[in-house]
Amino acid sequence: MEEIKKNPMYNYLLLLALFSAIGLQGWRTIFNNFAVDVVGINGYQVGVIQSVREIPGFLTFLVIYVLLVIKEHRLSAISVSCLGVGIFLTGIFPSYNGLIFTTFVMSVGFHYFETTSNSLSLQYFTMNEAPLVMGKLRSYKAVANITVGAAIWLLANQLGIKENLMLLGLLVIAGGVYASSINPAKKATTPQEKKIVLKRRYWLFYVLNFLSGARRQVFVVFAIFMLVTKYGFEVQDITVLFIINNIITYLLTPYIGKGINLLGERKMLSIEYSSMVIIFLGYAFIENRGVISLLYVLDNIFFHFAMGINTYFQKTAAPKDIAPSMAVGFTINHISAVVIPVFGGMLWMLNWKIPFIIGAVLSVTSLLFVQMIKTEPTEENEAYNRVTDKASNKENDKADDKNRKLPHDDTGIQETDTQSISNS
Repeated sequence: MEEIKKNPMYNYLLLLALFSAIGLQGWRTIFNNFAVDVVGINGYQVGVIQSVREIPGFLTFLVIYVLLVIKEHRLSAISVSCLGVGIFLTGIFPSYNGLIFTTFVMSVGFHYFETTSNSLSLQYFTMNEAPLVMGKLRSYKAVANITVGAAIWLLANQLGIKENLMLLGLLVIAGGVYASSINPAKKATTPQEKKIVLKRRYWLFYVLNFLSGARRQVFVVFAIFMLVTKYGFEVQDITVLFIINNIITYLLTPYIGKGINLLGERKMLSIEYSSMVIIFLGYAFIENRGVISLLYVLDNIFFHFAMGINTYFQKTAAPKDIAPSMAVGFTINHISAVVIPVFGGMLWMLNWKIPFIIGAVLSVTSLLFVQMIKTEPTEENEAYNRVTDKASNKENDKADDKNRKLPHDDTGIQETDTQSISNS
């Protein structure tokens, strides 16, 4: 991990991940109180706003065209600034229409950052490094979540809700603007396709993304709703679960990345979906407050195993397809964000257990598809991995030389190496 930390892209993504987490978690913490107490919207309007929030996830494939004019690492920083702008404007426009507009702006920033962050993680790190980087970024996000929650709690009596939103937005904007002044890019990466990439050979990646999105929606939409409506959880109870989840995320996600390297994507994802079958059935049939709380915490842990879908793609896809495929995968992942809440809500009205039974069925389906994963790298991937590893080693050597104040070679990767990627 020490070698990874010397890569400028790691520190760059970490910086942006922290500000993104601060923005999103801060917005989530304040939103409901702001929407109800300040704007005065009803349940139907909240539903509309939440649907609007998912639209940018649908539209992440447009990232491909934005990359025609903006470098990917810079788009990542601009996206974080966009997230901050949306949060800041939320405090400026305290109305229903204002919430729709600002939520859309905020969501564009968040979803575009997530897409570019995943893409850059796969492009700038080797197949063994990428899971470790993704795990570490999620770990630090958990720390940011707890920190911003505590900060809002402390500032709640000092500032109004609108002022808290505006302050939060300005902080995130500042983080994005600062990151925009940094250039962490190196020349070793393969030029990315600047068009939508849909290939038959990637069909399993698409299917797993769709099923993962559906599983996520069952968790996000109905798990907390069940805790509140059926088991009478108060705000304090949910807050305790939130803190527990983030502490566990901080401690465990680096080991999830190591587990992917040790066991492979197929075994790790099999563990996730096998466990999710039990968890969803437990939600439906074990009516015990303590057990359900434990299942909720376990649900959050296994959610992070899904990073294995992206690392599987890195090992089997053409390096030039990473950026467009991350965008397409994110779009496919969000198809269910429109379908599940609507139809799941209708089924909930018939019997609250049905959405969780469907979640168990989705998990069994995912488990079957996961068995088709084969992660033997292609020659093209291995060639790219060698060059990326060589570039990382060269940069690390430069850093070591600089720290020792010794002269060092500023030459980049040999032309023949870079050319070998393009021609693979």
